[in-house]
Amino acid sequence: MKLRRVRPGAIFSAFSAAVCVGIIASGCSSSTSAGAASGTASNPVTLTFWGTYGNGGNKAQTGALNQTIIPAFEKLHPGIKINYVDVPYDSLLQKLETGAAGGTLPDLVRSDITWVPKFASLGVFAQLDGVMSNFQTLAKADYPGTLATAAWHGHYYGLPLDTNTRVLISNMRALSAARISSPPATFAQLQSDATALAAKKIPVFADSGLQAWNILPWIWSGGGNITNPQLTSADGYLNGPKSVAAVQMLVNLYKKGAIPNLITGNTGAVSTQDGLPKATYADILDGPWMHDIWAGQYASFKPVYSPMPTGPGGSVSVVGGEDIVMTASSKYQAADEEFIAFTQSATYQLAMAKTGQMSVVASLGAQEAAQVPYLAPYIAQLKTAKARPAVPEAPQIDTALQDDLTPAFTGKMSVQAALNKAAKDIDPLLTAAK
Repeated sequence: MKLRRVRPGAIFSAFSAAVCVGIIASGCSSSTSAGAASGTASNPVTLTFWGTYGNGGNKAQTGALNQTIIPAFEKLHPGIKINYVDVPYDSLLQKLETGAAGGTLPDLVRSDITWVPKFASLGVFAQLDGVMSNFQTLAKADYPGTLATAAWHGHYYGLPLDTNTRVLISNMRALSAARISSPPATFAQLQSDATALAAKKIPVFADSGLQAWNILPWIWSGGGNITNPQLTSADGYLNGPKSVAAVQMLVNLYKKGAIPNLITGNTGAVSTQDGLPKATYADILDGPWMHDIWAGQYASFKPVYSPMPTGPGGSVSVVGGEDIVMTASSKYQAADEEFIAFTQSATYQLAMAKTGQMSVVASLGAQEAAQVPYLAPYIAQLKTAKARPAVPEAPQIDTALQDDLTPAFTGKMSVQAALNKAAKDIDPLLTAAK
């Protein structure tokens, strides 16, 4: 998921107990071993699949699913029918909460990656590794960063379905105004460009927040991290020297006017969507969806796509997207596994790539770029992109980052002190469900 969507707040706290009661009452299991086998051509089973492909009136994605992908699957599996139910994105989370509490869930869900850990922790989504026979083979084919989005407590509760990441997008008209010939490839070049652009009063970079989606590419590329690998502690990582240095660089640019106060929450500032094509800003980080948005709104704008600027830790961006999951209450889990496996095929992945849904399968990158050329920089970035902490309290982590880092940018607190506070606030969120 990316931040142009409505992010969930502190979810699930009121209904977790009801979910547990609903699970017990319905007798659902977290193992696929009890799942019913597929039906026959004369007596097929029907799997209900909830998703958000039609979000915003996207007929291309629902068309690909209903007219190409599902017919292809049903032809290969005559004993299984797929009943796809399109749900508006802003309604799906509530629908899942209600269904989990009441025991009325579908068989399969196209879940936002940020929802997987919490529903997995509640026993709503079924574990796949260790019970799905071909899970490891399918998992190895996916980008490591995308696969990590389906993890919880050392197990996997889904497979990546579609993905995205952020790359540097530049306006060469803005850069050329300061006699800069190419987008910044490194942290050092970004800072040098900021100095050159200052005379033209053009910020070198703009972003719309300080949440994980925004700040982690800089921390990771700076060689820092938000937590330890076990996702049990932010202290010593988020406030470690490399993380501090990366955030300090951004703070220094902010104080020089090279990053606008859009990043600290000024809703009246020019958005990145409008500011980049108008040459108000020189560079932003954003995802592949911007291509079609700008094509419709700023037809003459020619964005230039580049990797995330390289720092001491390399060029590392952040993963977004959705996972395909199976509910623990499904009566047809063997059939569910067949469809989940099919979502990893070239038939599914490349058909959706044509509609803007990036493939999660690394080996399909060349074919994907050939049919959708503007995706090539994003495909390359996915090789090093990482997942945000896959924990149930991810929304609260975003809140802590935004709230605790803002004082460092506005000069009310040092970067070290701000990250110390953020680490202190995040640590309990990491251990809450352990």
